Amino acid sequence: MAGSVAEKIIQGHIIEGEFVTGEEIAIKIDQTLTQDATGTLAYMEFEALGIPKVKTELSVSYVDHNLLQADHRNMDDHLFLQTIAKKFGIYFSKPGNGICHQVHLERFAEPGKTLLGSDSHTPTAGGCNMVAIGAGGLDVAMAMAGYPFYMKTPKILGVELTGKLRSWVSAKDVILEMLRRYSVKGGLGKIIEYFGPGVESLSIPERATIANMGAELGASTTVFPSDYQTKKFLEAQGRLEVWKEINVDADVQYDESVNLNLSEIEPLIACPSSPDNVKKVSEVEGIGVNQCIIGSCGNSSFKDLMIVSKALHGRKIHENVSLEINPGSRQVFENVANASGLSDLIHSGARINQSGCLGCIGMGQAPATGTVSLRAFPRNFPGRSGTENDQVYLCSPEVAVAAAIEGRITDPRKLGKYPNIEEPETYIINEEGIIPPSKSQEIVKIIRGPNIKPFPNFASLENELSGKVLLKVGDNITTDDIMPAGSQILPLRSNIPAISEYVYSRIDPNFSSKAKVNQGFIIAGENYGQGSSREHAAVACRFLNVRGKIAKSFARIHRSNLINFGILPLAFIDPNDYKEIETNDMININSIRDQLKNPNNNIVLEVNGKKIECQNRFSKRERDVLLTGGIINYVKKQS
Repeated sequence: MAGSVAEKIIQGHIIEGEFVTGEEIAIKIDQTLTQDATGTLAYMEFEALGIPKVKTELSVSYVDHNLLQADHRNMDDHLFLQTIAKKFGIYFSKPGNGICHQVHLERFAEPGKTLLGSDSHTPTAGGCNMVAIGAGGLDVAMAMAGYPFYMKTPKILGVELTGKLRSWVSAKDVILEMLRRYSVKGGLGKIIEYFGPGVESLSIPERATIANMGAELGASTTVFPSDYQTKKFLEAQGRLEVWKEINVDADVQYDESVNLNLSEIEPLIACPSSPDNVKKVSEVEGIGVNQCIIGSCGNSSFKDLMIVSKALHGRKIHENVSLEINPGSRQVFENVANASGLSDLIHSGARINQSGCLGCIGMGQAPATGTVSLRAFPRNFPGRSGTENDQVYLCSPEVAVAAAIEGRITDPRKLGKYPNIEEPETYIINEEGIIPPSKSQEIVKIIRGPNIKPFPNFASLENELSGKVLLKVGDNITTDDIMPAGSQILPLRSNIPAISEYVYSRIDPNFSSKAKVNQGFIIAGENYGQGSSREHAAVACRFLNVRGKIAKSFARIHRSNLINFGILPLAFIDPNDYKEIETNDMININSIRDQLKNPNNNIVLEVNGKKIECQNRFSKRERDVLLTGGIINYVKKQS
């Protein structure tokens, strides 16, 4: 039977269920990754499972988010992560070694394998033919413990690429075009698979850029074939032995399909404050710019930085602009230097930072008040930069460097001849920043700083559930809205009591104090919980006595995180019922345990004397997890 690339990989990893759209399956996970903003909690959860060593083929712990060492807390967490990696058989990528997705692509990505990561941009590895899925840290902890990953079988959207990108048009413009067409909700419940003759012209780093921002479409993951380009990249990385060819069958039938002619795409830009607010650069030319940043998990490769370097040759950065460069990895930095790309960056006036996420997660690089910032990043949610009422635009490195030179948004095609950049035939490889697991793990002592607090215990679901509506919000609420990032809050990731004080702080500064004294619910619109995989947006809510979230629809990862921590994610049967509930209303759910156990009936709520029905579309496993109060309780009960 003809198959897509994604189906072939998933079919080879199914442990439970069948590949039928909408049905729950369990797949074997070959590799996992964590980053430090989610990793401390994930490894605390892994410890709670009582497993002596990870059971995956490969697990890697990266430090790339909390790099600002303003006090002891971030460095304490880094020592915890390093020692726990040695203890449990995990590779450790040190601070400054690089962004997890860039480094994983370089050193660990393997065609045909599965990867589960506690970061929503884990699908970046789909550029190297992995089924790479973002998830909450608890799901990753379970995978490290040898448990399969459960998900509903997605539809597969086949995107046929034809033609070839023109000068000054990049892979970033391809995914921005997809966001322009499909929006941040267009990929929900889908895998995006690229195929066709146009794929052959895209290098692995370019494919990774496209796969990276598939997360902004809401897609489960993005997959490219493994072909000659894959082989070429892995050979340049000294890892040719892991290459295998995996391509789509000629007569495959996708659930949905669309054609994208690369030759017709022009420079695009996502305007404030959503990745799908996409316009042609030519439509917004002339807007003054104060800051341009190049380098994130999606645009920090060798080619990205070399394009910028060559464009700056003989030119200066505009006096009103701060151009900031974040290399994706130490390898990228060293190879750019070796290709004489560093001198033009320095001479032009660019600010060069360490390899890390930095401004994308609000860890420094906040723009000035009332100014425009162009960023080759994947997200521009309101306030994510660290500046209130920010004006952040997302674009390619080509568009960013043109703006840095001119001092205003400029079509990069006006810069003249497009630089011809070839990837190195052999990359300079230095793995000093990657520490392998200890061979004597039994003698390793885990170092815990004072900011690392024990993981809280949660009770099972009571049968009679009632509480106040603590907050009502609209559509497309992000996990940044629920649990903000930034240099003040990120260091609290391993301290649930402390970080819970910031839940919804940007929307309702009094939310945490109200929630502590009122068991309650949150009401939301469509696509609730989009964006980052941060499970703190779930666990901190549970710590604050939030027992249910009732929405028109949920983003995939956040829905799973809510279930993992025993919070009911209930979707309205009739979306119009959203209008019937307001903040401070009382909600009663009678016999909720009995209702959950009966999948033939809807979940019935009582609000203001009216009965409102919600979907009861949980798998048997999800029901059992909710009944026991979360997945850790569930696993302990099973053992």
